[in-house]
Amino acid sequence: MAPQHGPRRACIAFSDSAAKQLENITSEAEIHALDRALVVISVDPDVGEPIPGDTAGPQLRQYTDEVERVRLLYWISALRTVVVVAYIEV
Repeated sequence: MAPQHGPRRACIAFSDSAAKQLENITSEAEIHALDRALVVISVDPDVGEPIPGDTAGPQLRQYTDEVERVRLLYWISALRTVVVVAYIEV
């Protein structure tokens, strides 16, 4: 019998500015909180709220975890396999 697998997760990528923000996070608690938020959006990219704006580019979304106090701005690739994080706030 083949093992049961859950739904496929989207890969997480970071814009250049988000990668720089990531480099500045040094607190282990902040890293843990960010990891939890990234797992949430990788499992369900639609969990965040759409941010109103220009429809010419990719639709920006915002995910906020009030408990962990993390906010991510991101967009989802056309094939829904990659989530690109554009902004990190921990």
